[in-house]
Amino acid sequence: MTTNHKATLMDDQEVVRALTRIAHEIVERNKGADGLALVGVHTRGVPIAERLADLIERFEGMRPPTGKLDITLYRDDLTEIALQPIVRKTEVPFDVAGMRIVLCDDVLYTGRTARAALDALVDMGRPKVIQYAVLVDRGHRELPIRADYVGKNVPTARTELVKVRLTETDGADGVELLEQVEAEA
Repeated sequence: MTTNHKATLMDDQEVVRALTRIAHEIVERNKGADGLALVGVHTRGVPIAERLADLIERFEGMRPPTGKLDITLYRDDLTEIALQPIVRKTEVPFDVAGMRIVLCDDVLYTGRTARAALDALVDMGRPKVIQYAVLVDRGHRELPIRADYVGKNVPTARTELVKVRLTETDGADGVELLEQVEAEA
């Protein structure tokens, strides 16, 4: 199976604008940055959380703490991913108990990653509230999960892929829609 570029959904400036809007929405909904923390889901959720924290600091004068969450061992499809899945380090250098946590990720699809992230986070303590921020919501939920903050809603077919690129992980910002095509024999 190979993929073909179908469309550019967001360019670098649209990514920046979406994250800026999300940061404003987080501050507004939480009435500031006090008691707030952002936790990014590996891989691309981590730089999204860092960027949002930087933006919130610019608006509010205080930077919420950030963390990195690996959900590999919490996934319900672990056996389908790989024989030796890559487990990254979870780094949440603050007590989550009583905090308002914003989980950050790049794409919301079936909801299974969000469920795994919730399980992993709750194993660390009992936050006051958990909110969910994503750059792209592509639909096709399999679980009753929704994002509180969305950069862009993109209706997709199940045969399509949404590829988020971020400078920190991929050298450039952007979101592309890819189409899966059968490889010819």
